[in-house]
Amino acid sequence: MTALDTNVVVRLIVGDDAKQARAAERLVASEPCTVAASVLMECEWVLRGIYRLDAALIAATFRDLLNLQHVDALDPLLTDQALRAYEAGLDFADALHAAQRRDGERIATFDRRLARRAPRAGVTGVDLLAS
Repeated sequence: MTALDTNVVVRLIVGDDAKQARAAERLVASEPCTVAASVLMECEWVLRGIYRLDAALIAATFRDLLNLQHVDALDPLLTDQALRAYEAGLDFADALHAAQRRDGERIATFDRRLARRAPRAGVTGVDLLAS
């Protein structure tokens, strides 16, 4: 089994370096591979910031990647929770942070946008701190 790094996942998704993309495709076609949620978080940043993809396309692309025969999320439940909150409007990093909380744990933040979007994304327990 092989854990995929961000640059391998990005090559699989965008194929901007043909030689590297083919190598990545051969790898995932030949053996079981995992993708950590932290790798997806970094990929989201690259895909949004550099390739200018929108959240809906990024989420659909991540789901397609994780549905490949030999590719699985390292933590499927965590990844699915983060993707659902991301699809509902949270930033991917915030969605991942929320999914990684212990049961009953709250999130303390100064981020007004997170506090506003969290309930619409089904994320409860976000406390906006007064400054």
